[in-house]
Amino acid sequence: MSTSAITRNQVDLLDFIDWTGVECLNQNTTHPFPNAVKQGYREDEGLNLESDADEQLLIYIPFTQMIKLHSVVIKGPQEDGPQNVKLYTNKEHMGFSNVSDFPSSDTITLSPDNLQGKPVVLKYVKFQNVRSLTIFIEDNQSGSDITKVQKIVLQGTTVETTDMKGLKKIEDQ
Repeated sequence: MSTSAITRNQVDLLDFIDWTGVECLNQNTTHPFPNAVKQGYREDEGLNLESDADEQLLIYIPFTQMIKLHSVVIKGPQEDGPQNVKLYTNKEHMGFSNVSDFPSSDTITLSPDNLQGKPVVLKYVKFQNVRSLTIFIEDNQSGSDITKVQKIVLQGTTVETTDMKGLKKIEDQ
């Protein structure tokens, strides 16, 4: 199967995020997580997610249903955009003190192309049956104290995909 055939079926998983459970540790309260993820906000170049005390960010994203994650887009400025990012699946209650205790499902180093919006294709086999995703932004491109994220897009599919058109209506007896 060609890569384009796989990519064509992927959707933006924004609608499957369980916003009541989302956490972002070390975010600057005037530049919070929704700026980088919510529709409308993430398209606005003037809005971004910024780290607060240092360059690291720890983002926990639960989903309303099981998903398969195919790729991520993490967009940011060339200097203060994220560089090394670790992704963890189905790990709850992680903090900066214990994040290094767990092996990551994937580790990515963002290139200038990625920071401009080029998707990073993940090790797909490690991102099946995902209930939650933790994104650990370890550092940024320039080593400065503030990391800025303009946009985060999670691309994939839901695990149970039903073709509603293929179902026949059951007639009342």
